[in-house]
Amino acid sequence: MKENYTLEDIAEIIHADARISKKGRLIFLLAYDSRKIAHPSQTLFFALKGSRDGHDFVKDAYHKGIRNFVVEKDRLPLGDFPEANILEVDEPLHALQRLAAYHRAQFNYPVIGITGSNGKTVVKEWLNQLLAPDFSIVRSPKSFNSQIGVALSLWEMNDTHNLAIVEAGISKPGEMDALRDMIRPTLGVLTNIRQAHRENFSSKKAKTGEKLRLFRETGLVVYSPKYVPDGLPFLPDRVFTWAENRDADLEILEFSTSDKHMQLIRARFKGDLVEIEIPFHDAASIENAIICWSVMLVLGIKQKTIVERMKILTPITMRLELKNGLNNCSVIDDSYSCDVSSLAIALDFLQQQNQHQKRTVILSDIPEIGNQKEMVYTKVAQLIQNNSIPRFIGIGPDISRFAEKFSPTALFFPSTDHFIAALSYLSFRDESILLKGARKFAFERISRLLSAKTHETSLEINLNALEANLKSYKALLNPKTKVMVMVKAFSYGSGSFEIANVLQFNQVDYLAVAYADEGIVLRKAGISVPIMVMNPDLSAFESLIEYQLEPEIFGLDQLRTFASIVKAKGVVGFPVHIKLETGMHRLGFEPAQLSSIIVCVTGNNHLRIASVFSHLAASANPAHDAFTREQISTLKCFSEELAKAIDYPFITHIANTAAISRFPEAQFDMVRLGIGLYGIKSAEEDLYIQPVATLKTSISQIKAIKAGDTVGYNRNGSLANGGMIATVGIGYADGYNRRFGNGKGTMRIKGVSVPTIGDICMDMCMLDVSGLDVREGEEVVVFGEEPRVEALAEAIGTIPYEVLTGVSQRVKRIYFYE
Repeated sequence: MKENYTLEDIAEIIHADARISKKGRLIFLLAYDSRKIAHPSQTLFFALKGSRDGHDFVKDAYHKGIRNFVVEKDRLPLGDFPEANILEVDEPLHALQRLAAYHRAQFNYPVIGITGSNGKTVVKEWLNQLLAPDFSIVRSPKSFNSQIGVALSLWEMNDTHNLAIVEAGISKPGEMDALRDMIRPTLGVLTNIRQAHRENFSSKKAKTGEKLRLFRETGLVVYSPKYVPDGLPFLPDRVFTWAENRDADLEILEFSTSDKHMQLIRARFKGDLVEIEIPFHDAASIENAIICWSVMLVLGIKQKTIVERMKILTPITMRLELKNGLNNCSVIDDSYSCDVSSLAIALDFLQQQNQHQKRTVILSDIPEIGNQKEMVYTKVAQLIQNNSIPRFIGIGPDISRFAEKFSPTALFFPSTDHFIAALSYLSFRDESILLKGARKFAFERISRLLSAKTHETSLEINLNALEANLKSYKALLNPKTKVMVMVKAFSYGSGSFEIANVLQFNQVDYLAVAYADEGIVLRKAGISVPIMVMNPDLSAFESLIEYQLEPEIFGLDQLRTFASIVKAKGVVGFPVHIKLETGMHRLGFEPAQLSSIIVCVTGNNHLRIASVFSHLAASANPAHDAFTREQISTLKCFSEELAKAIDYPFITHIANTAAISRFPEAQFDMVRLGIGLYGIKSAEEDLYIQPVATLKTSISQIKAIKAGDTVGYNRNGSLANGGMIATVGIGYADGYNRRFGNGKGTMRIKGVSVPTIGDICMDMCMLDVSGLDVREGEEVVVFGEEPRVEALAEAIGTIPYEVLTGVSQRVKRIYFYE
C-alpha cells in the first residue's frame, strides 16, 4: 500500500517527461488553482485547461512558492522557471485522473460510488452520519463530483479509513468513463434520474445509460426500477432494489405522520414488515432516506440500529453563508460539515474576503474521527498556520486537549455555552469571522449573536451561480478578450464588496461603478482590481486620484479640468477612459472632436488613455441590428484613427451583455458584462445562465375572511367566497412595488404560486392562500427561480433592472457558496 509519493514516483505513474532538480521531494497536496495555495513546498500544481488555461497561471503559482508542476508538453518556456520541477504530459487532466486512479487502487476497503440527478450530496452526508459509528469514512468534500473534484476526493484516501463514499456527477455524454476508472466502486448507488443537465442528452433513457456506466464493473448496485428503463446495460447481476408498492428487495408500503410529527415509512424486507421514522416530511428527503436505508441493509446493519439512527438524522445545508455582522464584522457561517477537507474549502472562501484585514476562525471539535484525533488536529493547526489566521478559537473538549499544536494566542472553550458566556469580553470588531462547527455544538446560536439584527425578509445571493454565469459568458469570448463587470447600483442590488471579492478572485480585468463613492467603498474594502467610474463629478476628481479610480471622460472641458488636477498633483500616466457618442445621445465626445482629444493628450505625460469606448443603445433588439452595427463601425473607425496619433496601446470596448452573444465582432479588446452576470438575459440569448438573487420573506399571520370582507388599504381586496389570507413581511419600503397589489404580483409557498390580495403596504402585504396548507413562519419566495424577476417586471410593465435595484438596503443580504 502506497500513500507517500515522491515527485519521481508521480512522474512514473502519469508517464511524464520529467525535469526534477531535487530528488526525493514528497508530494502531499494537489492543486489546480493558483488562487488557492496553502502549503506550496508540498504541493503539485496541475495546469488544467478549462474556461481559463492553467498554463497562463503557472507564473502566478511559481511566485507563490510552488515548485512542482504538471504541464502540457512544449507549452512553457522552462527557462522562465529555473527552480521548478516540471512534469510534461500530453494532457494534464488525464494525468491528474491517472494519479487519482493509481492512488485509489492502493486500498482494498469498500468504495461506495453515488450518482444520479439529485440528492447525491445529501445521500453521501446522511450515509456518513448513519455509518460513522461502524466505519472510519473518507468522503467527497461538499459536492466534489466533477472530473477534477472526484480526483481530489480520492487523493484523500489513506489507511486510517475503511470505507470511502464518493460522488460522481456528469453533465454531458462521455464523462462517466473517466470517473468510473478512478472510483472503481465496489457498491453503487443511483439516487434518481430527473431533469438536471437534461439539455445535453438526447433522451432520459440516454442520460440514464450514461449514469449507469459508473457501475459497469461494480459488484452490487442499489437503485429504484422506476428510474431505470428496461434494456439498459451496465447493471451487474447483483442488485438491491427499492420501490413503492411493487416487488423489490425493499418494498415501500406506506407513509404516515407519527404522533411525534415524524415521518413514518413502512416497508417489507425479506418477508418481514419493517419501518423507520425520519424527522423530515418533504418528498426528496423521504426518497433520500429510503436510499440510505437500502445501503445500510446491504452493508448488514441491523434493522434495530437503522431505526435508532434514522430518527436523529440532521438536515444537510449544502452551503456556506456570508452575512453582515455586528461591529462592522462579516460572518461566514459554515456548519454544513465539520472535517478537514471542508475546513480547507471554507478557509479558501475566507481568504477571498478583503473587506477586513483581520480574520478569525471559530472551530468546534471534529466529530467521528476515532483514534485519529492527534493526526487530525495537527492537520487543522497546520491549515490555520498556512492560511495566516491571526485569531483562532477552538470549542470542545477534544480540540482543547491539543491546544499546544496551535498558536500560543489561540483560545479554547470546553463548550458553546462557555464561549457565549465569554462573548462580551472577546471584542469582535472589523473582522471576518469563520464559524465551522459540528451540529451538536449548535453554532447557529453563535451566528445569531454575532450577526447584525435585521428583519426576516432577505435577499439570498448565490455566489456559485454568479461564478457559473461569469464562466458562461467568458466561454463566448476570444481567449485574449478582457472582461469588465458592472457593479454599479450596489451590483444591481446584489451587494458591494461581497460581489467584488468574488469577481476579483475570479480575475476579471475591470470593475465599473457609476459614481466615485461606490468605487471608494470598494477600495476601502480591499478591492485592487482596476475600477472605472462612469459618471465622475467634478467635485470627486481629487478622490479619484487618491483612490486610483479611473474616470470616464466624455467632454473636452472635463478632460482639460481633470488633466490640470492630475498635473498639479504631479501624477504621471493616470488612466482615463474616453467615451464616444455613437448614437445613444447620452454622454460622450462627438466623433468630430477627435483632433481636439489628440491635442489634449499628445505630449501630456500626466494622462494615459486606458480605453476608448461607447454604449450600444439597442443591442438586444433585432429590429435595430443595422443601427447597432453602425455604432460598432463608428467606434472602430474612431479607435483606429486615435491609435495612429498616440504612441501606446489602449483598450477598445463597446459590447454589453446582449452584444457578447449577438455581436461577436464587437468584442474588440474588452466586453462589459452587466445584468447577464446576475442571471437576467435577453430573449435572443441562447445561453444557459442562472438567477443569482432570491428574495424571501415569511408568513407573519394567517386569517380566515368571510365573503364580503375587504383586505388592506382602500378596501381594494376581497374574496367573493371568503377564504384564507396570509400577511407576509415585505412591502414597498422593502422594494416590493405597489403596482404588484391586487393580484398583479404572485409569490410561491411550498412550490405553489399565490396572488397578492389588496394594496401593497409599506412593510407588508397580503396573499390569497385559500386551499393551501400553510403555517405562520412559513417561507415565502418573492422571486428567484420561480417566479423569475423577468415575469415580475413584465407584470407591472417595467424592466428587470428596476425590480432588482429596487430591493431596499434594509433587506438583509445573505451570500452563500455551495
